[in-house]
Amino acid sequence: MTDDDAEDIFEYASNPEVSRFVGWEAHKTIQDSRDFLNKVLGKYANYEVAEWAVVYKQENKVIGTCGYLHWGFEQARAEIGYVLGREYWNQGLTTEAVREVIRFGFAAMQLNRIQAICEVDNIASGRVLEKAGMQLEGILRQYIQYKDKPLDMKMYSVIRP
Repeated sequence: MTDDDAEDIFEYASNPEVSRFVGWEAHKTIQDSRDFLNKVLGKYANYEVAEWAVVYKQENKVIGTCGYLHWGFEQARAEIGYVLGREYWNQGLTTEAVREVIRFGFAAMQLNRIQAICEVDNIASGRVLEKAGMQLEGILRQYIQYKDKPLDMKMYSVIRP
């Protein structure tokens, strides 16, 4: 991602439908998107794990992010997160991005375990993870707090082949 991507990010991140199942509120201003972008670029500069841009090749446009949210180096495991603009849902693009991040994790990061969580009610995200090769491990009861409400999450994982 670069500084020039703020408008593309705002386009998808300002949609409340897109932010429904993620841990952040829909962006209300372009500055919210710039702040997010600066946070990600800061992680890049510090060699920390961060999201990568998902670019729609036909338009050379950032339509979402996918990448590692947490990396336990000593344990050789990491957690994936992703989000995609609403108009690009149900086209296999999220699955393609998740597969590529998994491939990178095993090949370049030498991970043994890659995991992801999604809300129990987020059926589409569960399908993405299964199509990307992950298996449902179970339900993490009241695993996160979002808007002062405890939420159950599904845990998915894939182990190095």
